[in-house]
Amino acid sequence: MQPGQFDMQALLQQAQSMQQQMAEAQQQLAETQISGNAGNGLVTATVTGGGELVDITIDPKIVDPEDVETLQDLVIAAIRDANTKAQQLVEQKLGPLAQGGLGGLLG
Repeated sequence: MQPGQFDMQALLQQAQSMQQQMAEAQQQLAETQISGNAGNGLVTATVTGGGELVDITIDPKIVDPEDVETLQDLVIAAIRDANTKAQQLVEQKLGPLAQGGLGGLLG
């Protein structure tokens, strides 16, 4: 190999390895559940790292037929909290892989 050239085989191996790491990280995220809450824990929402809502828990003492709007607001807040935490986890897990890109493979 001449100076200034890169090894294409090594580059392809690194790209394949990075692709495998990304797939494994995405699978782990899809299986990870993250909870968020609102109203000091009166409403809890659980999402996967992929953003799928899988559970919602509402403390019975917050259920007031005369004030449905507050309950609705708390449900939305809990889901947003869970999604924010899930997004942070995605950035933490995939950040190094996503930021490196092919530029990281070339040195």
